[in-house]
Amino acid sequence: MHMERRIGLAIVAMVAALLLINMSLTAQTTAPKKIKLLTLLGKPLQFVIAEKQGYFAKHGVTAETENLPSSDVLRTNLANGNGDLAYLAVDNAVAMVELAHQDMVILMGGEGSQNELVVQSEIKSLEELRGKTLIVDAPNTAYALQMKRILLTKGLQVVRDYEMKPIGGTPQRLIAMREHKEYAGSMLGPPSLIIAKQEGFVSLAKVQDVIGPYQAAGYFAQRKWALDNKDNVENYLAAIIEAQRWLMDPANKQQVIDLWISEFHMKPEIAAATYESSVNAPGGFEKDAALDIDGLKNVLKLRAEMEGQWGGHPPGVEKYYDPSFYNDALKKASGTK
Repeated sequence: MHMERRIGLAIVAMVAALLLINMSLTAQTTAPKKIKLLTLLGKPLQFVIAEKQGYFAKHGVTAETENLPSSDVLRTNLANGNGDLAYLAVDNAVAMVELAHQDMVILMGGEGSQNELVVQSEIKSLEELRGKTLIVDAPNTAYALQMKRILLTKGLQVVRDYEMKPIGGTPQRLIAMREHKEYAGSMLGPPSLIIAKQEGFVSLAKVQDVIGPYQAAGYFAQRKWALDNKDNVENYLAAIIEAQRWLMDPANKQQVIDLWISEFHMKPEIAAATYESSVNAPGGFEKDAALDIDGLKNVLKLRAEMEGQWGGHPPGVEKYYDPSFYNDALKKASGTK
């Protein structure tokens, strides 16, 4: 009898051990993997805040960033699986769908556009850009299309009337304009825009005036990856939503300015001006990191007008934007302000 009892206990112990091993293996296979975010300008401010304020930890997210030199490189890396999410002007997602035939999905917004067409100090009008070289990140996406639209208001067309030269992200373009006077102008946004004006460069036009609302930086990914990792993606987005709320809370103003100074090496006056522009002016950070539907419609309209995409008749935003990710993330982030 004792022998049978001992055997029975041994079997129970063995079954328990096997269950524990199975649970451990299951946990290992279902644990969310680290998200790799591709960017052009280093860690986005919201990402820094999500790390420092514990929002990533709260939602069980581990994430890293990779800073790339241009949108062309970023799009290639994302298409090849060398990164999971991108935080970049969402027109790049549209371009990946239409030009590279990649199945991309826009997941969430983040920022509008405060870009202005900034030129060398001796240039006083758009007409004076005839015959000049203007510099862009990539010639067929996002801010280059903004530039084409602005110049078209004076009848100027690329190739026929001016040249576009790809250089890289916004800070690189400002550096290039300093070093090469033959680069007549570029589209710049804060903080580079603020620095450029302080240095004597001239603004000839604002996106907000010529184009109106414009959905600039937002999150996008390969659709299959996003669906396969939906819970992890939504947790990441929830953390960023909370970070954006913290960022835009007036009570945190000085802490946000201090972050720009410490993390992005801005001068205090530039950081303060960037805060006022990005938080309190049209085209800056979007409440709850929501995607601006009217802004996305303008993105598509601009691509149709400037590139002749879709025969000049853009599709609906639902072709590129799936709001279910954001809506579910917003529920996970509920209760935070």
